[in-house]
Amino acid sequence: MFPDGICRVTDTYYTKTVQFQDINYQLSQNDDKAAIFEGWSDFLNFFDSSVHVQISCLDLSTPHDSAAANIVIPPQKDDFNDVRREYTGILQSQFAKGSSGLTKTKYLTFGIEAENIRTAKPRLERIETAVLNNFKRLGVIAAPMDGRERLGLLHAIFHMDDLRPFRFYWDWLAPSGLSTKDFIAPSSFEFRNGRMFRVGRLFGAASFVQIMAPELNDRMLADFLDMESSLIVNIHIQPVDQVSAIKTVKRKITDLDRSKIDEQKKAVRQGYDMDLIPSDLATYGAEAKKLLQDLQSRNERMFLVTFLVVNTAENQRQLENNIFQASSIAQKHNCQLVRLDFQQEQGLMSSLPLGLNQIEIQRTLTTSSVAIFVPFTTMELFQSSGDALYYGLNALSNNLIMVDRKKLKNPSGLILGTPGSGKSFSAKREILNAFLVSDDDILIADPEAEYFPLVQRLNGQVIRISPTSRQYVNPMDLNLDYSDDENPLSLKVDFLLSFCDIVVGSKDGLQPVEKTVIDRCVRLVYRQYLEDPRPENMPILEDLYNTLLAQEEKEAHFIATALEIYVTGSLNVFNHRTNVDIHNRIVCYDIKELGKQLKQLGMLVIQDQVWNRVTVNRAAGKTTRYYVDEFHLLLKGELAAWSVEIWKRFRKWGGISTGVTQNIKDLLASREIENILENSDFILMLNQAAGDRQILAKQLNISPHQLSYVTHSGEGEGLLFYGSVILPFVDRFPRDTELYRIMTTKLSDLSPSQEVQA
Repeated sequence: MFPDGICRVTDTYYTKTVQFQDINYQLSQNDDKAAIFEGWSDFLNFFDSSVHVQISCLDLSTPHDSAAANIVIPPQKDDFNDVRREYTGILQSQFAKGSSGLTKTKYLTFGIEAENIRTAKPRLERIETAVLNNFKRLGVIAAPMDGRERLGLLHAIFHMDDLRPFRFYWDWLAPSGLSTKDFIAPSSFEFRNGRMFRVGRLFGAASFVQIMAPELNDRMLADFLDMESSLIVNIHIQPVDQVSAIKTVKRKITDLDRSKIDEQKKAVRQGYDMDLIPSDLATYGAEAKKLLQDLQSRNERMFLVTFLVVNTAENQRQLENNIFQASSIAQKHNCQLVRLDFQQEQGLMSSLPLGLNQIEIQRTLTTSSVAIFVPFTTMELFQSSGDALYYGLNALSNNLIMVDRKKLKNPSGLILGTPGSGKSFSAKREILNAFLVSDDDILIADPEAEYFPLVQRLNGQVIRISPTSRQYVNPMDLNLDYSDDENPLSLKVDFLLSFCDIVVGSKDGLQPVEKTVIDRCVRLVYRQYLEDPRPENMPILEDLYNTLLAQEEKEAHFIATALEIYVTGSLNVFNHRTNVDIHNRIVCYDIKELGKQLKQLGMLVIQDQVWNRVTVNRAAGKTTRYYVDEFHLLLKGELAAWSVEIWKRFRKWGGISTGVTQNIKDLLASREIENILENSDFILMLNQAAGDRQILAKQLNISPHQLSYVTHSGEGEGLLFYGSVILPFVDRFPRDTELYRIMTTKLSDLSPSQEVQA
């Protein structure tokens, strides 16, 4: 094995391996399936007869402790370790429902004959580039493996019994006098029994699939890979030279015609109709002529295929059960799984992703027949990074979905669904998970007062903004790190222009003179604070009101008069200095009791507070998560521009915004607002109304089959959009837990005390 990933398998045979990820083939609509199938057929046709190809699909056991460790939330020095324990218990319970004990990986190995490494290297690299480009056209993520990664893969296959970590560095070879084989070799091999083998303490058996079916099904490979036991499936593909293939078929047709003539002569001698020839002969002749036509005119190639299956288990009884299950799958598809008697060693070695086939049992297939073994089933989303959060179980494989939104190009997202589908619960579950595993700050705009129990349990700050509340947030608060500009007033002026625009309520918005007056007054109001930035010098709305009255322009007096009700009138809730802990790690702005007149202003003030927090956290390298329930309220009037700005710019400022809404049509109200949907790389879509389903299917290119997961679906069921991946998910959150009780909004699940608070 060479460091760049080239392996010299024999004296004159060199190979390279590419690891590729899955795509949602089984979940796609028929048109998409056909496109993938055609693309895969073209991919196979790329290889000429000098290249040997091996497709390897490995389902290997993951140490349970190792897999479970990825979802354990470690305790910290705070008051929430009991919550972490309960949440970890829920995750482990969900983990046990799936087959997450298996790590599923897929590889394509290609090899060529060459005199030496210098001759082999440039050609292998050219083939590798073409292979990666072909995968890219299919929408498949693929990456070449270097030498250490290939050795690590071989080590994993040979150490399925003890799962010890692979330790190896190239500079260890010379001083130790060892070869790369020594670092991957198992503790022992045993091939005494002609029908099975042992590697270390593990039992295994190699078999080949005898392909007898006249037509194959694209579910066959997927059914093998769905087995819940360790399994290695390999398909060795050797392209046949097209000229040789056509000659071979023509020769077979000639042989069949000769046999047909012999049968006709025999019929004449025996005195019966010469047209009565054996049906097999007629069938084979017709099929051979069709094959010749395919090879000559339908872009079909011919391949020699060996389909190998290696089952493993901890004991012989379990091994026989696994083989029986695999055999049943083969029979379901009109094929047969045949044990490689006295060829177990060759079968095992041919199942290593080295591109070497030692089993001379080959079936001749055309391109479309080989392509039917589509190596794509459904994608998994299980990231093991520390900030990965739980989003339910994959509805197709029952495996945990754990992803980190921070890894997306734009982590901003949406949670969409009809009332009662579980939108708010999904948002709360993510908030809780993020709070427990990260140090992110969390801000919530809560128009329906639904988040109080959760925020209270996490010792967060709930700020109730209403005309009768004694909790105040000052819309004039200024953060000196407010923007990238040297002048911290720039963005603040913009905010107060929007504030006054809502207050004035003119159909045409603020006039140029009015904007000029406001800009001048804002700069005057903040002069003292900028000279001496102490909290007691922070201006309030009344200072702006008085400064406007002091101006000579009639426009200034007009704006001041419009502001009067919010300064000295009955709606003066925003004419106070901030008196709550807006620096708490989790802050919920409860605006349920704000009337219609104040709701828009309240949401705008919250947006400004969010920008303040984001700028502070940005300087500290900290992430800020912002959740907006009833998000459609922010998509009207002056608030819409601020919402679009957040979705466009939050990522650069270390922010992750999430809108929760049922009103899809509001997201498409204008081309500008539509950017919110287009700039959301994360969408959690729950049950959708009929009209919204059609809109979303068109906007997000969802297939009818995918759409079925958001049609009359239950609570916590739907589709997850993560970057370019679409997965159906199910989240059955245990109801007999404290966490469920503090997150649910269903009256039937609330305790009497919670109902009173609600």
